[in-house]
Amino acid sequence: MKIVLTGATGFIGRHLCKALFATPHTVTVLCRDTASPGLDWLAGQGVVPSAIAVDLDSAGDDIYERIGAPDVLIHLAWEGVGNVQSPLHMTRELPRHFTFLSRLIEGGLPRMVIAGSCSEYGLQNGSLKETQPCHPSTWYGLAKYSLLRQLEFMQSGRSFELLWTRPFYTYGEGQNPNSLYPQLMRALAKKERSFRMSGGEQLRDYLPVKEMARMLCDLATSKRTGVVNVCSGRPTTVRRMVENWLAEHNASIALDLGHYPYRDFEPFAFWGDAERLRNYLSI
Repeated sequence: MKIVLTGATGFIGRHLCKALFATPHTVTVLCRDTASPGLDWLAGQGVVPSAIAVDLDSAGDDIYERIGAPDVLIHLAWEGVGNVQSPLHMTRELPRHFTFLSRLIEGGLPRMVIAGSCSEYGLQNGSLKETQPCHPSTWYGLAKYSLLRQLEFMQSGRSFELLWTRPFYTYGEGQNPNSLYPQLMRALAKKERSFRMSGGEQLRDYLPVKEMARMLCDLATSKRTGVVNVCSGRPTTVRRMVENWLAEHNASIALDLGHYPYRDFEPFAFWGDAERLRNYLSI
């Protein structure tokens, strides 16, 4: 099977590319710059996929043929994820990604696997199931959910398989340095006496990035379609996760709990319902 991956130089994308490379499938990555440091990281891991330089904004109507007429597109690319409240997710990212994907569909792409987001659910607490209505509370969540609806609408006139994944919280090597896990690792490396964080009582659903990549790899290379949460299905407090990370590294640091306020654009306690995921992966 011929697989094309976008976002391969990003946090999850690097690990997913490595997981895909271990399968018997042919993997090609699309990136704006084939000299990207992310590709250097992959090479250091012994992963050297074919790379094609593609600008989403100028892909052209013949993009499907130009990228080798793949059997599957796995689409992780998206800019500005670090600022979920930016309206650019709707005004810039949504139209450029829909245009790119629709050109591939018109060209004959038979299957696409897209990375959505758990933020599509909005300010809903508790266990979140794929059948629940979505009420995004951020521009990012709204843009992702809007893209899903656009692609579903296209299916009424075009025949292609769509698997829409909703990853929950992920951590590990290569993560945005402003995220919780890398901040904690930096504090430990600098031998700081305390670590500033929120009160830590909010419930979240965490997966290590290697496990997230393995699940996405298995889902993408299956014939599954529809919407699926990619999650652990287990709620854990942020404080407990920090304590777990400290235990994994045999480290200790005083936690300055309550230094930062809780975010008003996130629900206080939510996690993914993993029943469909377990069924899709037969686990």
